[in-house]
Amino acid sequence: MARLPRLYAPATAQLAQARFAQPLAEPGDAAPASDLDLLTQWLRESARENGVAVHGWALLPETLTLLATPPGADALPRLMQAFGRRYASRLRHGRVYAGRYRGALVEAGSWVLPALAWLESLPVAAGRADQAAEWPWSSAAGHVGRDARRNAWLVDHADYWKMDDTPFARQAAYRQLLEHGLGEAQRKRIEQALFGQWALGGAAFLKRLATTASRRAAPAPRGRPRKKAAGVVTPIKTPRGR
Repeated sequence: MARLPRLYAPATAQLAQARFAQPLAEPGDAAPASDLDLLTQWLRESARENGVAVHGWALLPETLTLLATPPGADALPRLMQAFGRRYASRLRHGRVYAGRYRGALVEAGSWVLPALAWLESLPVAAGRADQAAEWPWSSAAGHVGRDARRNAWLVDHADYWKMDDTPFARQAAYRQLLEHGLGEAQRKRIEQALFGQWALGGAAFLKRLATTASRRAAPAPRGRPRKKAAGVVTPIKTPRGR
């Protein structure tokens, strides 16, 4: 089966995840702090080189996950390639990624913040941290008002700014979102869009993407389209006279 082309639409956030071919640590082992510090530095450098506005990120020994708005169709792939080159030449030789990274377009106004909370909660889901903001190798601490210097290179999405008028109020509101967590239905929608490489949003968002996206943004309806029976002619009705 042919693999899907990359899904891109101008000025639209993307959720992306790459799985490493060789995890930096096994699930029960301690996180390799020095290696993850290096990967954080290379991620920052790769984003700046390619002009990608990163809104959120999470590095685990197994995966790199981003929420970002690239300036063009090739910018995010170039970021991943640049990060992979640094990884392969300076840390681990050989293949970096276990296949292509997966990505989903994310609708602003309804799904950007849930997608951000989902990715920043990955260390908790993996059993690596009790709270998202405690994990040093993600953007969660910066979004709740901790470790702002480490995350100074991020470009906060407009949806994050709209949470409240002041930095402290935004951080408090986002902290509540992280602590409250997502519902099961939200998590499933995010994961289905990401792993299926489709768009994450409502009907109006999908309709707009039909004319702006690089390819079809949602799965085709199941089953074949209905065909008219051969040789059947629909009669034309004429109005009856009085």
